[in-house]
Amino acid sequence: MRKAQLLLVVGFLGLLMFAQAQTDTTAKPKKLRVSSGVAEGLKTHTVDPIYPPAARKAGIYGDVVLHATIDTKGKINSIRPVQGAPILVKASIDAVKEWRYKPYLFNGEPVEVETTVTIHFRP
Repeated sequence: MRKAQLLLVVGFLGLLMFAQAQTDTTAKPKKLRVSSGVAEGLKTHTVDPIYPPAARKAGIYGDVVLHATIDTKGKINSIRPVQGAPILVKASIDAVKEWRYKPYLFNGEPVEVETTVTIHFRP
């Protein structure tokens, strides 16, 4: 009987430790997802894209949506296209790579963030 009680107590303590590890709110996340509006509010430097002459001549316009990761120093460290005319994507990426942001703070510490960026090309 004592052995069964000991196993029960040890098992219970193990579960408590596991639960605590799962709910530790002091852990810093590796990346957070933020809305494009939040990211826009943190932007400190913008470079406008150069409308490709061939696209303008062909009457190609519209929006290019990019998925971007902003590092803890406010620089874009990865970017990939999500949607948009292929002829407009390179100009969009080239411009957004030059954008700078204030670091996003989580619990007072800078963290990497993922967001979307939309570039508008109009005729």
